[in-house]
Amino acid sequence: MKELEKTKRISIATTLFILAVLIGLFTFKRPKNTFVYTAQQTLEKLAQHKYLASISEISDTNNVLIDIRNTFEFEKGSLNNAINIQPSEFLSEENLNLFKSFKKENKTVLLFGNNPEEVNLPYLLLSQLGYDNIKLLTLEIKYIQNNFFTKNSPVETYKNDINAFINESLKNSGSKIINKPKPKKKRIVVRQKKKKTAEGGC
Repeated sequence: MKELEKTKRISIATTLFILAVLIGLFTFKRPKNTFVYTAQQTLEKLAQHKYLASISEISDTNNVLIDIRNTFEFEKGSLNNAINIQPSEFLSEENLNLFKSFKKENKTVLLFGNNPEEVNLPYLLLSQLGYDNIKLLTLEIKYIQNNFFTKNSPVETYKNDINAFINESLKNSGSKIINKPKPKKKRIVVRQKKKKTAEGGC
C-alpha cells in the first residue's frame, strides 16, 4: 500500500513539473531588442574613432540631427531641423521604426546633447543594437544671456600608436614582456587565548 502511495506522489510531481516546463515554453517571449555586436567588436569600433562627427558635417543633407536633451532644453534652442528624442524613449516602437527607416535610406544619424560625454551611452546603446549609421556629434551647447551657442568640442584621441611604440622599444632592447607572478595572499592566523587556570579554592 505504501509503495502505491509513493508511486502516485512521484507521478503527480513529474506531471506537474512537465506542465510547468510546457507553460514556460509556450509563454516565453524573446526580447524585442537584442545586442548585435559583442563588447569586443564595439571596443574595436570605438578604437578606430570612425563614430565621431564634427560641426562641419551638420550641413550635409544626408545627415539627420537628433537632440537627446530634455524637452525644456530643446525648446530653449537647438540646431536647425533637429529632432528631439530623449534616450529613455529610444526603445519605443515609434522611435525604433524611425531609426530603421534612417538606416534603410542610408542616412547618417548625428546624436548630440549638451556635450559629447552626455551622448556616449545613448550612442553605445544604438550602436550595439546594430544601427551602424549612428555617429556622435562632437559639439558643446551653451546659453549666454538666453542666446543659443555651439562650439566644437574635440574628443580626446591618441596622437601616437602606443602599442607600436612599446613593441618597437622591446625590439630594440631585445627584452620581452614578462608577466610578473601574482603575489600570494597572506593568511591571517588568529591565535586563541589560553584559558587561565582557576585560582583559589572553596
